[in-house]
Amino acid sequence: MFNNRQEEVKKMLQDNIEFQRIYSKHQQLDQQVNDAEEGALPVDEITLTQWKKKKLMAKDRLADLLDGQV
Repeated sequence: MFNNRQEEVKKMLQDNIEFQRIYSKHQQLDQQVNDAEEGALPVDEITLTQWKKKKLMAKDRLADLLDGQV
């Protein structure tokens, strides 16, 4: 995620509590989605879709914070 902006991400992780919280939540959701898609975590399609939407919303918010659009 944000491969071309790694230095900015590192700085935001050090300096911005909101960014840290959302980044952590995104990582958690990413792991859950991956586990569910691989069959390691049994969930229904509605839950999986909800996780994917939350993950995308988190990524969008992280992008906004990186772009300075608080």
